[in-house]
Amino acid sequence: MTKEDNTNIQLHLLEPRATEKSYLEQTNRIYVFPVKKSMGKQEIARMVEKEFNVTVTDVRTLIRNGKKTKFSKGKHAYPGITHRQDKKFAYVRLKQGNSIRVFDEPESETSAKEAKKAEKAAKKADKNAGKENK
Repeated sequence: MTKEDNTNIQLHLLEPRATEKSYLEQTNRIYVFPVKKSMGKQEIARMVEKEFNVTVTDVRTLIRNGKKTKFSKGKHAYPGITHRQDKKFAYVRLKQGNSIRVFDEPESETSAKEAKKAEKAAKKADKNAGKENK
């Protein structure tokens, strides 16, 4: 398995974060991606360019240390402290004019939702018509 094959497998796992902070960063064409700790900046840039068909101008990475958490294995067990896993995030800046859809829903899902709402409204109208006839 070559390095290129490995990147193709990981492409489907690449998804931008949809948080308030990342939404504010998008005004500056910066998108936040959770990535594996072993990935380098060039590899991240290549993956984003292939997955979303955009041009990456800058990549910055950050590792957030896992928080301490307390645990106990029973009523009389000696309590201890463990750590959550560290997480790595990539802040990717795109070329002017490029963008990635993060918060938009696919059209097929919205049309299906609208169809269900129309059906419910029709059923409700039928019930109300039946009550008026009585």
